[in-house]
Amino acid sequence: MTADSGGESGGESAVDGAEEHDTGSVLRALEQAGFPVRAFTGEQRAVFAGLTPQELALILDLKTRLDAVEPEVQAHTVVAGAALF
Repeated sequence: MTADSGGESGGESAVDGAEEHDTGSVLRALEQAGFPVRAFTGEQRAVFAGLTPQELALILDLKTRLDAVEPEVQAHTVVAGAALF
């Protein structure tokens, strides 16, 4: 199928093809999770687009955990006008 894109190691070419295919889905997953992907610079998009599935899962998990505690922290900034925090 796409194995002939790299002659030296067929396994790597399959991975390369998967990475190319996952670039858009990684950025979509980040955007759906609330990351401001459209505000990222091109360089930032490139870094995020190159995440492995494990790295993406970790970042999404961390965002979920941070979002779970954010309302309390955010309430302090709204109530106190960020003067105290």
